[in-house]
Amino acid sequence: MTTTPVTAPLSNRFAAEFPELAVPWRGEETPDPNVLVLNDLLAADLGLDAAALRAPDGVGLLTGTSVPPDATPVAQAYAGHQFGGYSPRLGDGRALLMGELTDREGRLRDLHLKGSGRTPFSRGGDGLAAVGPMLREYVISEAMHALGVPTTRSLAVVATGRDVRRETMLPGAVLARVAGSHLRVGTFQFAASTGDVGLLRRLADHAIERHHPTAASADNPYRALFEAVVEAQADLVARWMLIGFVHGVMNTDNMTISGETIDYGPCAFIEAYDPGAVYSSIDVGGRYAYGNQAAIAQWNLARFAETLLPLIAQDQDTAVELAMESLGRFATRYTATYAAGLQAKLGLPVGLEDAVAVKLGEELLDLLHSNHVDWTSGFRALASAARGDAEPFRGLFVDLAAIDEWLLRWQAVGPDPVAMDRANPIYIPRNHLVEEALDAATGGDLGPVQQLLQVIQRPFEERPGLERYAKPAPDDFGRYTTYCGT
Repeated sequence: MTTTPVTAPLSNRFAAEFPELAVPWRGEETPDPNVLVLNDLLAADLGLDAAALRAPDGVGLLTGTSVPPDATPVAQAYAGHQFGGYSPRLGDGRALLMGELTDREGRLRDLHLKGSGRTPFSRGGDGLAAVGPMLREYVISEAMHALGVPTTRSLAVVATGRDVRRETMLPGAVLARVAGSHLRVGTFQFAASTGDVGLLRRLADHAIERHHPTAASADNPYRALFEAVVEAQADLVARWMLIGFVHGVMNTDNMTISGETIDYGPCAFIEAYDPGAVYSSIDVGGRYAYGNQAAIAQWNLARFAETLLPLIAQDQDTAVELAMESLGRFATRYTATYAAGLQAKLGLPVGLEDAVAVKLGEELLDLLHSNHVDWTSGFRALASAARGDAEPFRGLFVDLAAIDEWLLRWQAVGPDPVAMDRANPIYIPRNHLVEEALDAATGGDLGPVQQLLQVIQRPFEERPGLERYAKPAPDDFGRYTTYCGT
């Protein structure tokens, strides 16, 4: 496929179709922009010339300071429940939707900037971002993509040459993000709050066409849209749980209609398995703890259902009844996706009796928890036991009698170690490695970030010389705390 010059017009479909939800805006000028990382493969998928993106016009596109002809950059409006409290007007306080591109598979993709400056939704913030948090989103979103988890992607991080004030002065940056769209539950909440059912219907029709086209032919297309989002989110959260990912800020404005993971602020990966794991500095009550994510996703989807009630049925009682029935699909779909994923991680053969598989899985989780075993290393080492060498796995446990008894029953069903290696990564963006790389980058050394990216882009393939990337954090790393990065 030939690449498109970066000066070619971007589609401005969202801006044109939803002026009620979009404020035309431009990025703030950058004193001395410098591309820190650029995703050449993603650029090619989008039909963009990576070399041109590194040139002045391309850098201008990646920072929002150079607008291609006919493009209409906008700050998007949305509402949202943040930690359970409703905010009627949030929106892109430091972000811009530059427009849409068509990738080589014919899919419409948003080009979106983060940290490009103040907008009418900034609510007193400076609209800027620091190098560290933007590189963090780049690294972790690309790791999630490599792990097979639906996610927004990162195209580039560009240093602006402007310092931003946080606890200290930090070098500023802009992240260029790519997504199926930036439609959120919060987008629907904002549209519903206007009382304009016509706007709500247009937004739902747009979501159906863009993300869930089979809903259009259903007897009740808007109920079918809701069910499609329910199932997409059930699959997504199950995949988070299977890799030990904690999103950390599951507000309704961070739940996409497409089913992609979005917003990598206070996220982290668990080490010692703990359903109560919380890493966000502001989640003092543990609302978004690792083990709560499925329940919170279902709560968010109930808020989505509330916005769609006028479209699902004219009679509100009927609409509520239908929506609640459809919401019930979440638990069934989540359980099925998680159970299938856990069975793959255990290497259990297809056709194994469900009760046996569930018992083996639940018992192992209990043992991982009580013995404080690292989630990623534990499952990866289990494949060695399937090959006949149980010592790497046994050595992770204190209660050897209990794990030996479990191993005997597990080995009796004939687990497949090759399948396990495909399901259990050896490399994830471990929290201490991410912080080490970001600290170096903030100080001007991009080497650790580049190395970490090379490692996590092939997460299932063990490679010599990368042993430190497969190990849990050292004891002196301490309790890990993350921040929103605003």
